[in-house]
Amino acid sequence: MKKLIRSFLFSILILIFALGTIASPVVFAQEGTTTPIVTLTPTPTATSTSTTVATLTPTPTMTVFGRPLVVIYAYDYGQSAVNPGSDFTLKIRLKNAGGSDVYNLIASFASSDFLPLETGAVRVVPYLDTDAATDISQPLRANATLWGLASGLVTMNVSYTDFQGTSYSEVFTLAINLTQPVYSSAATATPTSQARAQLVVGGYEVDVNPLQPGSIFNLKVLMRNLGTVEAQGVTMVLGGGVSGSDGSGTPTVGGLSGGSSDLSTFAPLGSSNLIYLDKIAAAESKSTEVQLIVNVSTIPGAYPFKISFAYTNSKGERVVDDQVITLLVYSLPRVELGFYRDPGILFAGQVSPLPIQITNLGKTTAILGNLRVSVTGGADLSENVALVGPLEQGGYFTLDAMVMPYQTGPLDILVSVSYNDDFNQPRTVEQTLSVQVEPEQIFEPMPGDGTDLPVIETQETFAEKVVRFLKGLLGLGSAKSEPALDYPMPADGGEFPQQEVPVVPIKPGGKG
Repeated sequence: MKKLIRSFLFSILILIFALGTIASPVVFAQEGTTTPIVTLTPTPTATSTSTTVATLTPTPTMTVFGRPLVVIYAYDYGQSAVNPGSDFTLKIRLKNAGGSDVYNLIASFASSDFLPLETGAVRVVPYLDTDAATDISQPLRANATLWGLASGLVTMNVSYTDFQGTSYSEVFTLAINLTQPVYSSAATATPTSQARAQLVVGGYEVDVNPLQPGSIFNLKVLMRNLGTVEAQGVTMVLGGGVSGSDGSGTPTVGGLSGGSSDLSTFAPLGSSNLIYLDKIAAAESKSTEVQLIVNVSTIPGAYPFKISFAYTNSKGERVVDDQVITLLVYSLPRVELGFYRDPGILFAGQVSPLPIQITNLGKTTAILGNLRVSVTGGADLSENVALVGPLEQGGYFTLDAMVMPYQTGPLDILVSVSYNDDFNQPRTVEQTLSVQVEPEQIFEPMPGDGTDLPVIETQETFAEKVVRFLKGLLGLGSAKSEPALDYPMPADGGEFPQQEVPVVPIKPGGKG
């Protein structure tokens, strides 16, 4: 019993001694102690952006074929000039200059100057390979009324299909030189033919390229008088369909009318389809310009456009010369290139995203190629190319390119997308965007004045000391935990508050 009491008292004494020695003064950073300075590097703030990720479903690959295109490679009629009233054979070499084979080619001839013989003015070619050529011939008889004219015209209409059955048509106008009459010097000699004027289209051009549905453009036509006499009271009729003449020069009752003209694809603006040109002398050229609009319902393709010249000859007879020109209509995709959000200010030497977006503003689905982002210089780009593919009406496609500029100031960014037009020719839509680049940001070490940060240790409570003592008795370790370093934050003025370090006086010859 005495041993138990003695052991208990001994334990009490040890506990009191431990409580008196466990407490330790607050430890502060002393002058001259090296404390690591923490350099805070700012982390770029990433703006949260909701990006729609398109799920691409594999589709069967379709082979794209170019359209067939029949052209006249050469033509010949066996002599340098044809005598009016004589027979000759017109030989034409046709060539397939397109990208696919030609099927069921039908060539028909029409002319008021030359009469077709034997074949009924129709020739057929069942098949014409790509880049291949074939010869066709048509016997013709020159009209005897052509005496005195320098040349006559033959119109050849060509229609054909591709391997899918799609129809195409072309119109060609061929000029045939005629023999000039020889007049005798005798007093009794008289001309054997009637001289007449001959108006043809020497050239034409449009001021809008390419023409699209809804395009308003100016058509400039150059006319030439290849005849031997002056054409008087010339009127150009857009769309053809001239009434008021029988086409042979016989006078008819009534004025000139163009109400039956074909203007379903190209229609005049600001004036009617009748343009008065007054008179054109022999061998003279004259040009005129008219404003037209392409019908919004027009589908892409090559469209023949008929132009008629109605004039009066020296006998007062009304004569009409018909011409055909070809205008190409495209349907190009209407897309908008830009940022889908503000990229903000870029910093030199820092990688930043470029949120690029392409939007289809057209009324049909657009088949697009690669969307590419590039800069002229002074920057590096990555992840700047992506394949767009089919883009539905009102749809959009995004590309997050990464850029690291090296120079300050404005940075021009070129965004382009490639595609093939309706005639299988490569085209590109480009847009230049501009962003501002600021100098590289340099952050000073905190707190900014170069002094060390004081280490502040929290005071241990009495309960924590008891817990450590009991853990030591149980063999769980009584070591004091490492203090949490609590650095003070700068005040509103940007300065750290100064910490007062208590000074303990030392008595002479004794302990403090």
